[in-house]
Amino acid sequence: MKSLPLDGFEFQEIKTQPISISQLEDLYALSGSYESLFSRRAKKYKSMSLKDQILNETDYKQYILSDYTFLKRPVIIVNEKIFIGSDKKNLQQLKEYFLVN
Repeated sequence: MKSLPLDGFEFQEIKTQPISISQLEDLYALSGSYESLFSRRAKKYKSMSLKDQILNETDYKQYILSDYTFLKRPVIIVNEKIFIGSDKKNLQQLKEYFLVN
């Protein structure tokens, strides 16, 4: 993340300024699913035994809105393109996007 040119980006600390319904719906419009925005690494995911349940898009949305830890981070939007999460593949795609654009 440190090697990315993120000057001029707006950062939101979702722990102190939770994501709003409209913001989440905007992210959904770009990503195509709430599941893609949902973090299975959240401690509550295991403690609530969510891994043993079958969740649908409404469930993912409600969990993300109920606790900031359920939102996969970072979420970066550049020119209406969304990059979700910190896995190596996603960060590489983001770096390549910056190189091309």
